Amino acid sequence: MIDRVDLGFHGDAEVGAGLVDLAVNVRQAPMPPWLAEPITATLADLAAYPDPGPARAAVAARHGRPADEVLLTAGAAQGFVLLAQALRGAHRAVVVHPQFTEPELALRNAGVDVTRVILPESQGFALDPALVPDDADLVVIGNPTNPTSVLHPAAQVAALARTGRVLVVDEAFADTTGEAESLAGRRDLPGLVVVRSLTKTWGLAGLRIGYLLGAPDLLARLSAVQPLWAVSTPALAAAAACASPVAVAAEREIAARLAADRDHLVAALRGLPGVAVAGRPASSFVLVRLKDAVRVRLALREQGYAVRRGDTFPGLGADWLRIAVRDTATTDGFVATLAKIVEA
Repeated sequence: MIDRVDLGFHGDAEVGAGLVDLAVNVRQAPMPPWLAEPITATLADLAAYPDPGPARAAVAARHGRPADEVLLTAGAAQGFVLLAQALRGAHRAVVVHPQFTEPELALRNAGVDVTRVILPESQGFALDPALVPDDADLVVIGNPTNPTSVLHPAAQVAALARTGRVLVVDEAFADTTGEAESLAGRRDLPGLVVVRSLTKTWGLAGLRIGYLLGAPDLLARLSAVQPLWAVSTPALAAAAACASPVAVAAEREIAARLAADRDHLVAALRGLPGVAVAGRPASSFVLVRLKDAVRVRLALREQGYAVRRGDTFPGLGADWLRIAVRDTATTDGFVATLAKIVEA
């Protein structure tokens, strides 16, 4: 029996006026000119229907693929809906948890029965391919995984691919790791679909832009259930800009700075009594377990900080919180406040 959790809850619901946002995993930084200028330029020609061709070619070139192995989407979330609608005939759909809940929600909304595979906390939420049933013909896994921040070895994720199975790898946060363990360039794995998002690192959550990478015949099935002109002209301009060599180089620099900021946060959290950091965090957020997490979360709000509750992720519970990585000054202020609350 599936436990009842709110799969439709997301971190933005935690955010409120006057709160420091540690609940949403979107980077908070000014948009660089090389990204802002192409987006702004499209506003003068919105009477024309969107042409995805140039952006599709740019994304394909970035990943060393032909253009017909790219499907642009209105955010990664739309990609999950397309997958669910096109693959609703799946015999056994498996979602590996804890992870982003939108894929399971999309599958359930499409009438697909879902089997959950829960990765154990005792193993640091690390992937064990043997836990996935052999007869699964649709498998969904995140890498790095939201909310655990665990980065699974590419070889272990690739081991889940096989003929007759669609393997969906949610790489929405792959750029936060410098593309470590990404399968975006793999064209040899049967049934592989890689889901990517451009909203996290570049602060484009409101623009809605992402894409899928996979075999042309499989992407054609997904495209057939996608609305016409699903991706706006400004979003297409963003996709092309974010696939440029300038953008890729900038991503690497951001990932390196993020790693230092994350290490600072993790070290500070591990210095607090009763706070356990899950696994080996590798992305732009950290998952922690602590006693009275509900009380702590509400007390943090009263002190001006919003963090993400963990009980809406299958495999977790009310004693988990997810914390976004920010600059060290923000982290220091947050941890000082958290220390007073947990010691109260």
